[in-house]
Amino acid sequence: MADPAISDELIAKHGLNKSEYQLILNLIGRSPTYTELGILSAMWNEHCSYKSSKKWLRTLPTTGKNVICGPGENAGIVDIGDGQAIVFKMESHNHPSYIEPYQGAATGMGGILRDVFTMGARPIAAMNSLSFGEISHPKTKSLVSGVVAGIGGYGNSFGVPNIGGELRFDKSYNGNCLVNAFAAGLVETDKIFYSAASGIGMPVVYLGAKTGRDGVGGATMASSEFDENIEEKRPTVQVGDPFTEKCLMEATLELMETGAVISIQDMGAAGLTCSAVEMGDKGNLGIRLNLDNVPTRENKMTAYEMMLSESQERMLMVLNPELEKEAKQVFEKWDLDFAIIGETISEDRFEVWHKGEIKADLPLKALSGTAPEYDRAYVETKNPCSTKPKSFQVTPIEALQTLLSSPNFGSRQWVYEQYDHMVMADTIRRPGLGAGVVRVHNTTKALAFTAHVNPRYCKADPFEGGKQAVAEAYRNLISVGSIPLATTDNLNFGNPEKPEIMGQFVGCIKGISEACKVLGMPIVSGNVSLYNETDGEPILPTPTIGAVGLINDLGKMIEGPAHSSDILVLIGGPGKHLDQSALMNEMYQETVGNPPFTDLKKEKINGNFVLNNLDLINACKDLGHGGVALGAFKMALEANLGVSIEDQEIPWYFGEEQGRYLLSMATTEAMMLCNKANLANVDARIIGSFAGSLIKFGKYSIECDELRSTYLNSLEQALM
Repeated sequence: MADPAISDELIAKHGLNKSEYQLILNLIGRSPTYTELGILSAMWNEHCSYKSSKKWLRTLPTTGKNVICGPGENAGIVDIGDGQAIVFKMESHNHPSYIEPYQGAATGMGGILRDVFTMGARPIAAMNSLSFGEISHPKTKSLVSGVVAGIGGYGNSFGVPNIGGELRFDKSYNGNCLVNAFAAGLVETDKIFYSAASGIGMPVVYLGAKTGRDGVGGATMASSEFDENIEEKRPTVQVGDPFTEKCLMEATLELMETGAVISIQDMGAAGLTCSAVEMGDKGNLGIRLNLDNVPTRENKMTAYEMMLSESQERMLMVLNPELEKEAKQVFEKWDLDFAIIGETISEDRFEVWHKGEIKADLPLKALSGTAPEYDRAYVETKNPCSTKPKSFQVTPIEALQTLLSSPNFGSRQWVYEQYDHMVMADTIRRPGLGAGVVRVHNTTKALAFTAHVNPRYCKADPFEGGKQAVAEAYRNLISVGSIPLATTDNLNFGNPEKPEIMGQFVGCIKGISEACKVLGMPIVSGNVSLYNETDGEPILPTPTIGAVGLINDLGKMIEGPAHSSDILVLIGGPGKHLDQSALMNEMYQETVGNPPFTDLKKEKINGNFVLNNLDLINACKDLGHGGVALGAFKMALEANLGVSIEDQEIPWYFGEEQGRYLLSMATTEAMMLCNKANLANVDARIIGSFAGSLIKFGKYSIECDELRSTYLNSLEQALM
């Protein structure tokens, strides 16, 4: 079958505008072939080239004393001592999950796991951050069901514990859900593998599952807005097989032990195209491919289809030719394909041959290095006016009941019970309790993981919202007694060609950057997902922050729960800020005013104070949405105790001031801690105690079991 003629319509279908196509003509001095057009469109789309975000991503702090590898590789790597490192990354699979929820979410899990074990690490933990539309929207329930089943189906079968994450519902996600997947793995520092090709004339080897037509054009689809023709994009969603992925991981890690691997790269977005180009680009080499040798599962596949297929469970490597036999035996043992499909060359070329014809001959460096880079116009978000104090006609107990009955703040048990969080037997802290914690096997160390963002804050004030996302991730790690190490980000926004959307992106980047610098949590990996809009309606700006912390001695971990007769201590002072709060959003459907200010110096001081007094603390809960009221209730629930708190006004209970923690400890320890806090210039005050079975806020009280039932059932009931 002859390739279609290059036309304006065909160019537009490939996501290229007129100026970008002219750049192609200038670059290669002729009209591209159909396969070349596909390759260029894949490499130059937003998802692969970051053409709208590169300028601002370069401003993020990416180095630190523990950072081994920052952005630019498959995942970031941070040293955790004793010759070990943690490899981690977060990545989106938003558009595929909306089109085909189960497979979209499942292959998102598969992709992020490959990013980790491609670098030589064995995955030890996974998380996800999920954003859906209103539950009343006709698609939401099926999306939630499909996405959660897809994450669980893939992760459980693969065998990695899912130890936490977040879930939200908002009308802005009605036409565009967000599925952000996180994975982390352990590796010995002397056994890390990178993707840069090296050596001329080295074999380029295809590994893993066969190539099909699923996912062709997936990266281009992920870089465009949705419209009424969304169902036509269904064939661009990949299909995953977790059992093949498990075999691929074991085969890859075994292969690495043979010494046969010079460089290795997983096939993700844009498939064979992106993996080959990135390997060549990083190694300053050219690549020549012969597609006749690519293992396929469908007949008569064209060069275009093979180059752009996003079939899952595939890798590309540069092989030490002296160890070809040993390498092939490993993959044959695991019943996976092993095929030499090309070689490295000295020239700066990317050549693709099929059936004796050259289908593409392009300057390799130009495919990534000279991809369009835009300095998008942006308009800074105007700070909203502060609101006037509100007179509340509800009791604090009624207000808490409102939060607990919302699917945004009720228990996520219905979700995480579908995930295996105990596989590998190293999970210490189950989902639903803040940061997840996984033991570093055969050591006294553990790693803590968390993910956070408050999109309402980010829309109202992107700079403060970006700061707060990092700060709350920091507090989550502190709350289990871990030392925050580093972060990964997943930056989800609308159409960057709109100045107001680009303004949100720039503001959030600036806030994230400042917080990462002050709190000592560099960004070591990440992902940008733009064009999250449907019919012109953008999502809330959602720059998700994933963070990793280290517990050097498990004996000093804050495990909880609170003990009966424990004193409740508030670190960071009282609250009163209700603008953009959970209470105002859920009870009054108001999203007005400024988010709370995040004092980063105070965050650091208060966080260090908690870490310096671990021996005094029985339980700890950082405060964010829902303030003292929601935080104290969750501590009481975990302890199966009541809690009594002093009589205060509604803003005191539900204010969302930052840099704050609730601590539970014995009376003597509480007095000692308050004295130490006074000397350290930290605001610490006793506000209550744990005992009995009642939740008491001043003169108002309710049985904890009554609130427990509301909390545990609200999400599941809403989804019925």
